[in-house]
Amino acid sequence: MAEFQSYTLNFGPQHPAAHGVLRLILEMEGETITRADPHVGLLHRGTEKLAESKPYNQSIGYMDRLDYMAMMCNEHGYVLAVEKLLGIDPPVRAQYIRVMMDEVTRILNHLLWLGTHGLDVGAMTAFLYTFREREDLIDVYEAVSGARMHAAYYRPGGVNRDLPEQMPKYEPSPYRSEKELREMNRAREGSVLDFLDDFCQRFPGCVDDYETLLTENRIWKQRLVDVCVVDADRAKALGFTGPMLRGSGVAWDLRKTQPYEVYDQLDFDIPVGTNGDCYDRYLVRMEELRQSTRIIEQCIRWLRANPGPVRIDDPKVSPPSREAMKDDMESLIHHFKLFSEGYCTPPGEVYAAVEAPKGEFGAYIVSDGANKPYRLKIRPPCYIHLSAMDEMIRGHMLADVVTLIGSLDVVFGEVDR
Repeated sequence: MAEFQSYTLNFGPQHPAAHGVLRLILEMEGETITRADPHVGLLHRGTEKLAESKPYNQSIGYMDRLDYMAMMCNEHGYVLAVEKLLGIDPPVRAQYIRVMMDEVTRILNHLLWLGTHGLDVGAMTAFLYTFREREDLIDVYEAVSGARMHAAYYRPGGVNRDLPEQMPKYEPSPYRSEKELREMNRAREGSVLDFLDDFCQRFPGCVDDYETLLTENRIWKQRLVDVCVVDADRAKALGFTGPMLRGSGVAWDLRKTQPYEVYDQLDFDIPVGTNGDCYDRYLVRMEELRQSTRIIEQCIRWLRANPGPVRIDDPKVSPPSREAMKDDMESLIHHFKLFSEGYCTPPGEVYAAVEAPKGEFGAYIVSDGANKPYRLKIRPPCYIHLSAMDEMIRGHMLADVVTLIGSLDVVFGEVDR
């Protein structure tokens, strides 16, 4: 009988499949893992402590940088908590814009997850496909906020500005012909809503392409099926949320179970798995791509038919327009005070959560009545999922570590916050 050698292996933090700065210490017998110890903190930037030293609005940009694949969803959780403290509600149009951009963010997140998960387990083509569609939605981010990633677009009381009436176009270049340029700008002749409408018409076909590549691919199934199984009861006990929980068969989604903004007025389904393995978590996320497209289409129809304000009309919370600021002394004072001191919130404590692409993202704020939080605590999904890694990977092979990290969809900005 062959003898197995017990040894300890460092997986990361420089490993290409560690998805950031995960240092995973694996205790192994041969190729089989007996214990996995995730070491986090290598990225630590003190986001929560930094937010306690700044006025509320100046911390919105920190939220983008937590899970930098789900930027606006993070802003949404924080902004909802501030609005709860202030006791204000944004205009309905702003709520629809937020929901629409949340779902754009969900698709962005899942496309990057799918491409990199495929790369991790040896399927390179999917990466090239997913980043093609991801680029279109990144252009939407840039159109509405001016930034490709860290948007800082949501504000307590609404959003920074309304959706642009003109989608930016590609410029002429010596490296492309006029015919190519016309084709690239075909969907960009109208507004951002027109561009998104065009995207929603063709995106389900793109998802079909991804599934043709992967879903019944025998190598893909060999790498994912029955790997790192977690049953429904154990998933709830471990604190799983998002696709990690729904993949185990629990139909828990904050958009349905604790609806916020206008989700209760929209028609969509919550996909759930049955086996709780990596393959079911993959299938759940693939169906979420389709459901997010449904939600975006409904938001586009409503936004076309219902113009209106996108920020609350309260100069103590929301800045006056540029025209008013330049014509009216009182508006100038409001503008100066808002951007230099911010606003004071009533004393108290609040918790607000959203269904981010990876699971429940929440912000717990304690206010002492000042213009900055006394305490900010962020509840990220990835940290909880990563803490279950030891339990999930025991008894599996070294190659399955890569599959599990991809299935967790881990981003370390919100783990090492």
